[in-house]
Amino acid sequence: MPSKNSCMSPKTHRTRRLAVLVCVIAACLPNLAMANPQIVVDVNSGQVIAHEEAFRKWYPASLTKLMTAYTTFKAIRAGELSLSSVVVMSEKAAAQPASKMYYKPGSQLTLDSALKILLVKSANDIAVAIGERVGGTLDNFVARMNADAQALGMTSSRFVNPNGLPGTGQYTTARDLAVLAVALRREFPQYAGYFALEGINTGKKEYPNYNLLIGRFDGADGMKTGYICASGFNQVSSATRNGRTVVSVVLGADSLGARADMSADLLQKALTSPRSAGRSLGSLAPYGPGRDAVADISAEICNPQARKVRSEGRDEAGRMKLLSPYIHEMGRPPRTVFAGLIPGSEPQPAKQNGAAGVIANVPIPTPRPTF
Repeated sequence: MPSKNSCMSPKTHRTRRLAVLVCVIAACLPNLAMANPQIVVDVNSGQVIAHEEAFRKWYPASLTKLMTAYTTFKAIRAGELSLSSVVVMSEKAAAQPASKMYYKPGSQLTLDSALKILLVKSANDIAVAIGERVGGTLDNFVARMNADAQALGMTSSRFVNPNGLPGTGQYTTARDLAVLAVALRREFPQYAGYFALEGINTGKKEYPNYNLLIGRFDGADGMKTGYICASGFNQVSSATRNGRTVVSVVLGADSLGARADMSADLLQKALTSPRSAGRSLGSLAPYGPGRDAVADISAEICNPQARKVRSEGRDEAGRMKLLSPYIHEMGRPPRTVFAGLIPGSEPQPAKQNGAAGVIANVPIPTPRPTF
């Protein structure tokens, strides 16, 4: 296998643009060792079509929300709650760092809306609110996430929160994420539409899906993106053509555009490959380095030169340039669906009476009679 420092290696499955970007960054960071764990699998047969560093431990970032969705779908299937169940924003949920919806504590939305926001906007506050609603407490929900992951055979994954924010002890692998993606598509086909949404609207604002393949890659129908400095730009994708569904995982890309290009190339390869009885996902034996320590590529991703290269990868309108020949322009605004608060459920601030700061409609005490 060629060295990861070889910028133009034909076996790295990187796009031309990604290779150029890595070379530019490497010029400033000679010790750069970009790794891109990846895998693509046929959902129906479980056949692994291609893989690279699939067992290397990685920070999942917001791909964690796929596990949150799986555990929630299991709870619905068990009759514990329904899509119309009410999710209430707690103080803990509202206090989560961005990306978030900034809903006030006490605000309410249906689980249906919460799932749409979770998977399109990737809101960290909503992820915690869902976890508290499903698990009763956040700790209980995280325990259920881990139990579900182990039951699926995700042997190299551990979760410490439902949103993917950096946390000690949270990690996964490309192989494990493929197991999760296949399980979501096989076990819960009725919820596949949540992953394919082009965007949502809250009644006040519209949010397009961060997945740049939706509406731009033929057959794209999911699933989730994620980013933190330590993980780089991650993406789990799915696409269906002619009755065949495939899922891909790309970890550690250096930009939004790079992860989309790499995902598109993997999906296209899988969708156009012959159906054969190749090695199954379940039989793929662990291999390669990085199976103990979790990779941290913060130095490569979050430095001034890397940010400069990413900014130069945008067009005049600020849109990320996509170079994969399999991605096309959408040519229209994204179609959105409603996902917002239950009308009238958001707590209203107390009305103030002028500069005195007296709450309106509260009687002002009068002095007691002296007799």
